[in-house]
Amino acid sequence: MFCSEDEAMRCFGTILFILATISCAVAVALPLTAKEIGLMLRSGYSSDAVVRELSTRKFADTFDADVEKQLTQSGAKPALIEALRSGTYQLSASEIAEAKMKLAAKEQITAKPFDQPASTEETKPSPPATEQSAPPPDNMLQHLKDSLICIHHGSLVRCDDDALENKRLFLLFFSATWSAPARKFTPQLVEYYNRVAPEHPEFEVVFFSADRSQYAMETYMMQSSMPWPALGYDKRSGPAGDIEKGLVHEIPSLVLVDGRGKVLSYSHGGDNEVLPEKVLSDLDQILAHGAAATAAQKN
Repeated sequence: MFCSEDEAMRCFGTILFILATISCAVAVALPLTAKEIGLMLRSGYSSDAVVRELSTRKFADTFDADVEKQLTQSGAKPALIEALRSGTYQLSASEIAEAKMKLAAKEQITAKPFDQPASTEETKPSPPATEQSAPPPDNMLQHLKDSLICIHHGSLVRCDDDALENKRLFLLFFSATWSAPARKFTPQLVEYYNRVAPEHPEFEVVFFSADRSQYAMETYMMQSSMPWPALGYDKRSGPAGDIEKGLVHEIPSLVLVDGRGKVLSYSHGGDNEVLPEKVLSDLDQILAHGAAATAAQKN
């Protein structure tokens, strides 16, 4: 899925402006709904972990037979089902109404960059700028600089920001070691990067961790032999960390943006699910188009 020209107006600067508002509004974790619990289970959370979340965030939904069936299909264990059925973590009717208003307001804001009407025609990728074109504003570089780490000779070190100056495409990889689907997909992305990146130095992958500790994040990076830079765990509250709050609704997720931060393709679930593999295919098309344009110019 590629963004149309109208969607291109929803650029990275707009996203960051919205995120500044969101970060203050959702500083306190909101109660969980049945939909969010199902997503947590499918993303790799254990039932015990969900119960721990419920103990602090509570349940802002109605537990009935349909919800029980959906959560069971998502992997909920009997202990979690029983905890929800007993009402131990249930909010009152007034608290549920208030929580749902807050959740609706949050979803309305965070959905703006992506929830666009589906086009009746397939949108083709925009070609990267040619050498004769003016270089795009370096919004991505500005927001990522001084925030990245990478593996160097078996150790994690701060990345050289100069290496990002010539990057025109960024593949943002949102993942976590606790997610089984994410761990399964990571080797595939490593293989793709090691195969494609040497021939296309104009693109870079950047890892955004949703792990619950710096140790877990760094262990995940090392065990996966991630060849790309990552947002430092201590930088997640900075400008680069705000990107995740506006773009990610599930793990793992890939978001392809250009140097200005314009979203070109992204993975997501739902009725019109787009898998991370589709984002890689979209990136291949863009890279191939750029390579063809360069060859034509040389001839």
